[in-house]
Amino acid sequence: MSDEKVETVVAQQDFRVSAERVYDAFLDAETAAQFLFRTPGGEMVWKEIDARVGGSYALTERRGGEDVLHTGEYLELERPGRIVFTFGVPKYSSAVSTVELEIVPSGDGCAVTLTNLGVPVEWAEQTRVGWVGILAKAEMVVG
Repeated sequence: MSDEKVETVVAQQDFRVSAERVYDAFLDAETAAQFLFRTPGGEMVWKEIDARVGGSYALTERRGGEDVLHTGEYLELERPGRIVFTFGVPKYSSAVSTVELEIVPSGDGCAVTLTNLGVPVEWAEQTRVGWVGILAKAEMVVG
């Protein structure tokens, strides 16, 4: 068993569109590549999503001349309310964490709570900031 210290990171975002639309956006490669793991000034050079339990995703962004792969496997897919997947960035760490997206209808839209479990302590704050930015960008793209 590892003695590595880990944290849970939570981010939330309200969307002005249906839960179904948000759910589908996270699983469509063309749409997800517009917000998922995308940084300002970065260019998404590879995007592949096999949206099924046991399927995987691979999104590679070119940042400052280097390619950064984000990858994982889908563990749970329950349209329109829940997506669970593993998450890793092999260039920076061998750690793999688990991300849970809960999408709940709310008024004319929905509320998304993203919980990233098992984040190494040294990456927790950067991870939190990253997820908050990703959800805000997703709302701009989808909403």
